[in-house]
Order: sequence, then C-alpha cells, then structure tokens
Amino acid sequence: MDLTRFYSLNFLGRLLLSAVFINAIPGKITNFAAQAEYITNRGFPEPVSMIMMVGAIALLLGGTVLLIFTERIKLACSLLLVFLVPATIIFHLIPFQLVAVARNLSLIGGLLVAIEKSK
Repeated sequence: MDLTRFYSLNFLGRLLLSAVFINAIPGKITNFAAQAEYITNRGFPEPVSMIMMVGAIALLLGGTVLLIFTERIKLACSLLLVFLVPATIIFHLIPFQLVAVARNLSLIGGLLVAIEKSK
C-alpha cells in the first residue's frame, strides 16, 4: 500500500474540506428520530423525512469516505453536493440563516474547486 498520498497538501485539503461533514454524521445517526422529526416539522411527510435522513447519512458517509480515502474526487464531491445544495435551500434559506448559508456556500465552492482540480 502506497502511503505517500496521505502525506500531501492534496490529502490535507480533502481532509479539512470533509471536516464539517465528518462532524455532522454522528449527530444524524445518534439523533435520527429527532432529526427526522425536524424534517417533518418543515412540512415533509413522516415517511419522506425518514427516507431523507437515510439518504443524507448515506450521501455524507459515502462522499466523505470517498473524498478522504480514494482518488474518486468527482464522485465524492458530487455525492456531498447532492446532500449540501438541497439542505441549504430547504433548511437554511427560510428562515434565512446567514452563518449556515455562508458556511454551506463556502463548502459548495470548495467542492466545486476539488471537482475542477481532479480533471
């Protein structure tokens, strides 16, 4: 196994980019019911809320693992964008949450740069 790729600025950048997602995963898993209830309170039917939670966890886990440990950067960033863009629109635009929107826009920008650089 070639470990030299883990000693690069590219790896460090991908690790740091994924930090927010790594932080979000445990709470979604351990507080699954509360998170799903929050989605339901935003107007989604309960079964849809459960599906959205399972999808969010799958996208976050898959995208984060791929981003950190593989060279499949486009796929990893695409999975994270599929989670992040709708989450920003649905949960942070109304009511407008400046800090959350700014953070997510920064992450979206970083993911887009990573996609572009992986060509």
